[in-house]
Order: sequence, then structure tokens, then C-alpha cells
Amino acid sequence: MSKWICSATWDDAPHLSAEAKAELWASIPPFQRDARSKGIPALGSGAIYPIPETEIAVAPFAIPDHWGKMFGMDTDQGAGWTAVVWIAKDLDTGTHYIYDYYKRSRSELAVHVDAIKSRGAWVPGVADAAALRVTAHDAEQLISLYRKSGLDIVLPDKSVEAGIYAVWTLLSAGKLKVFKHCEGWFEEYRLYRRDEKGFVVKANDHLMDASRYALNRPRFKQPPVAKKQQPPSSFSVWA
Repeated sequence: MSKWICSATWDDAPHLSAEAKAELWASIPPFQRDARSKGIPALGSGAIYPIPETEIAVAPFAIPDHWGKMFGMDTDQGAGWTAVVWIAKDLDTGTHYIYDYYKRSRSELAVHVDAIKSRGAWVPGVADAAALRVTAHDAEQLISLYRKSGLDIVLPDKSVEAGIYAVWTLLSAGKLKVFKHCEGWFEEYRLYRRDEKGFVVKANDHLMDASRYALNRPRFKQPPVAKKQQPPSSFSVWA
């Protein structure tokens, strides 16, 4: 309890005038503006997606019924993290919205399945589970168990750079937005980076991987149309 950290924004600095803030804002690279002006931790030149959160974060809204949906998943055998992102696509504008996420460690497969189905059992997905085995004596891939549980999932294209480029293309074009309540996603986004040799740092990136899998192999599907029930036929019997 000997240390205390407090963040401050430019608005907490009374000596900064509106003109000074505007001049500073213009002089700072876009990927550093949130860190400099709001005290939000962010990376420097090593950031993989150097786009400020303020440009991609949107207030949550009800997803229209006619939009396509899918999910991306990064799985583990139970000893680590399993992460899922749900994405909706506006089929008219081509804009994608990450509207929900799930991230949990050391849980049974049934727990993950229940979480996924609760967001819509019909929603198709892309999941990285190709090389995982349930036990040393079981030859069935984990992905098969998810399929047997009733989920519609396929294996991803795991090309890292191609996947990053797919996400970057949408972000830079303003075609990928994220609901503000997806705090876990933004936590990973802030620290998703490359090392000094240009390699992606593999740490706390499960939701980033799930996003990459989904957007590099899109499987958007519209919700099934509920069939209208016909009213029961009735007749009268006259004596």
C-alpha cells in the first residue's frame, strides 16, 4: 500500500488552453493520442494496429435481424485460455461490428459450449483447435467435440500476416468497429505488438487471434427465419 497510481487527462491540466490542446493533438501520431491526452496505456511504434480506440469504439446497439453474424474462437485444452469474439456484418455497408466477447481459463468444454450457444446456437464460427487432443489416448481432435456439441465451426486459415492484414484493412477503412463494453478486447488491443525483430509477441492475445481467425475466413450467416405457425383448423358438427 505504499504506492498509488492516478491517471490524468489534458482536461485535468488547467494551464492547457484549447489552442494548446489543438496544437499538441496535431503534433502527436494518431496511435499515441489516447495515451498522451487521456493517460490510456498504449504502445508506440511496435503496435500492430496503430489506430486510436476512439476511432473504432462505438456505443452498443441492437443488431438488426437481417445482418450476418459469426464468431471466431481461440481454444485451449483446458490448461489455458479459451476466447471467443462475436462479429456482426452490415450487409449493406460492409461494416463489421465486434459486439460481444468471452474469455475464460481452465474450464470444461461444456462451459465454453454453453457460453457460445447462449449467444445463438445457429451462429457459425471459425475455431483454432486443429492440433489439440483431449487426452494422450484420444485421437479425436478437439474441434470435433465442439461440432458434436451442436456448434457449426470450421478450422481457420492460420496465416498470421494474412490475418493481420485482413483485420488491418478493415480497421484502416473504418469498416471494423467494436462495442465499448468489450473491455477485454480493448485490453489486448492496446498491447498487441511486435518485438524488436518484427515478430508478433505471443502474450495475452487470445481475443486478437480469435478476431483474426474470423475475419480471415468470414462465414457470416443471417439468422434463421422463424416459420409462422398456421392456426389450427376448426369445424363444427351439427346434429
